[in-house]
Amino acid sequence: MSVELIERRRAAIRKHVFLLCPNNSGSTFLSKAIGTSPAVWSLAREGQHTFGYAGPSTIASPWPLIWYADEESTTYFRNHPEFDWERTKRAWYLQASAENDTAPVFMTKSPPFLLIADKLMANFASTSFLFMVRNPYAAMEGVLRRPRRTGDAGAGPDLPRIAAQHFVNCLRQQKANIAAYGDNSIAFTYEELCASPEKIAARIADLVPELAGIDLTQKLSVKQAYDEPLRNMNEQQIGRLTAEQIKVANEIFCPNADILSHFDYDLIE
Repeated sequence: MSVELIERRRAAIRKHVFLLCPNNSGSTFLSKAIGTSPAVWSLAREGQHTFGYAGPSTIASPWPLIWYADEESTTYFRNHPEFDWERTKRAWYLQASAENDTAPVFMTKSPPFLLIADKLMANFASTSFLFMVRNPYAAMEGVLRRPRRTGDAGAGPDLPRIAAQHFVNCLRQQKANIAAYGDNSIAFTYEELCASPEKIAARIADLVPELAGIDLTQKLSVKQAYDEPLRNMNEQQIGRLTAEQIKVANEIFCPNADILSHFDYDLIE
């Protein structure tokens, strides 16, 4: 029965949409909002955390929130030997849910997928990307607030520097992704999403017409911590950073001011 179900869904799905975004940057709300569309098959968990996914997962790694901080973690998530996309498709299609059995779009997100846009493009038919970034100071605060979730690699007083390097690397990779897949994607910031959700919804629908009518202003429960409409939390999160944390982070951000500026983010003195 599960084989028949997978094949029916495989036949119905004509497009694949991947939300590629650094962690702690608003992707959970956005993916859940898109998942409410009657045209979408979506997963209850991130693609990497769905049972049967054949590839590297942040849960099973030493780098849950800082997976792009150094060469070792990058290699782990980009070139892992367990990638098996046919097995992953079966797991995803079987566990996906939709309001309509004939929904034509499959959508998922996992932050480390930012590193493997090429693999997604090569293994999924009719692939589109939503590329999003967020102010790295605000994203970094989300990591520093949960040090026990950073794994052994993030333990200790050097976490602000490690997290800053992680987000700089994410911004540089996202710039490269946007350049490589501009014809199959749209790119925007968390700040633009919060300020103009209707505009971003329209841009998503321009890219994937089946997603016309998605509501990015709705109230949604996120990570069992928030149950509200989308709002820009940058000010309060950056405000929680200590002067010492900003100083340490700026040892990474200042020499990389070019990539922050590329996405219109300013250094904090």
